Amino acid sequence: MFENVTIYAIDNRERRSVAQTYLPTLKQLQYLVALNDAGHFGRAAEACFVTQSTLSAGIRELETLIGVVLVERTRRVVRFTPLGERIVEKARRVLREADELGDLARAAGRPLSGEMRMSVIPTIAPFLLPRILPRLREQYPDLKLYLREETSGQACEALNHGRTDCVLLALPFSCGDVESAQLFDDRLFVAFRNGEMDPTASIHPDAIDETRLLMLEDGHCLKDHALAACNRPELRAEATMLGTSLHTMVQMVDNGLGVTMLPEMAVDAGILEHTSVTARPLDAANASRHIALVWRKASPRERDFRLLADVLSAARS
Repeated sequence: MFENVTIYAIDNRERRSVAQTYLPTLKQLQYLVALNDAGHFGRAAEACFVTQSTLSAGIRELETLIGVVLVERTRRVVRFTPLGERIVEKARRVLREADELGDLARAAGRPLSGEMRMSVIPTIAPFLLPRILPRLREQYPDLKLYLREETSGQACEALNHGRTDCVLLALPFSCGDVESAQLFDDRLFVAFRNGEMDPTASIHPDAIDETRLLMLEDGHCLKDHALAACNRPELRAEATMLGTSLHTMVQMVDNGLGVTMLPEMAVDAGILEHTSVTARPLDAANASRHIALVWRKASPRERDFRLLADVLSAARS
């Protein structure tokens, strides 16, 4: 009788040991998610700061551990199996939870300290960050803020997948299940070459020639904010969407190719200096975008994000 109990106890420990041995590691899951994001072994390895052979070996070890093929490898294409795609989504959640373990510890310590990853959209980053970063460094020297410049859609995807902690965004924009702190309103301006429009007044949407309107290409929420404020369907249909940055748009306007829309922060930052371009406020309802800091709901670092929002808002005023 006692012998049977002893054998059972040893057997149970062995089963626990075997189960623990075959658990995937966080590093393997990171490699798998990075490959899914990049679609290329070399780029995924760069994102993980390892060699391509190390990343490939890690994923093969993961496949061996769980006994299934997750990635179909050819010379030209990296293709995830249906089961591989499902495991990637699970892996994202596991990695996000693991990140939040560290967040819990940091939240219990000093405010705004340690590492924080913030995505910033291109129509905000070059105009606002130079004003706020010096103050942030001075007030919170223990904060290591890593910045990513991404379009609105990319930034929200990174937030929801746990690749970034918060986003400096212009609302309205659908960003998933998030919390936000509004910082300030940013008025919209119409920019035109000197002499093309009345420089003494604000510009009503009806005064904009739809055949000469130049806008940022798809992916930039400023385009949607400006077109929504104008409330002219023909503008959306006729506008030329080709600019990759606001500086590019200003140069095209300066060369007589058309007119465009700019946010007030860009005008205040001197984007029109050394050009023959004038900007006047857009005379329309809701002719502004709402600058906000956005983070995942129930994040353990909510206190830090709200404090950061206060700093960003104060630096703007």
